[in-house]
Formats: sequence, structure tokens, C-alpha cells
Amino acid sequence: MSSNNVSIVNLIFAIFLPPIGAFLQVGFSAHFFINIVLTLLGGLPGMIHAIWLVVTNKTGD
Repeated sequence: MSSNNVSIVNLIFAIFLPPIGAFLQVGFSAHFFINIVLTLLGGLPGMIHAIWLVVTNKTGD
């Protein structure tokens, strides 16, 4: 799949299991660990962060 397209699978994971969606998008990077912390603080912040990662096509920096 092209890097310009939003992966539907990643988006679904980002909504229902935010850390998994973040991991699929960026791997073991700082964004992944930030997402885990945000998810532990509340499901919604982690979900928003994971969706943002998928939609903006962030990669593991």
C-alpha cells in the first residue's frame, strides 16, 4: 500500500486498540511509548494520538 494512503487496518486498530495501531504505524519508537502512556491515562487520549499517527502517516523516527 502506498504511504500516501491511510491504512484501514491501522485505523481500525487505532480506534479499538490504540497501542497496537501506533505500533503498526511507527514500530518501537518514542510515539509508541507515548501512546501507551496516553492510553493508560485514559482511552480517548491514546485513541486520538494513534489516529493522528495513522492519518498523518508518521513513521518511526
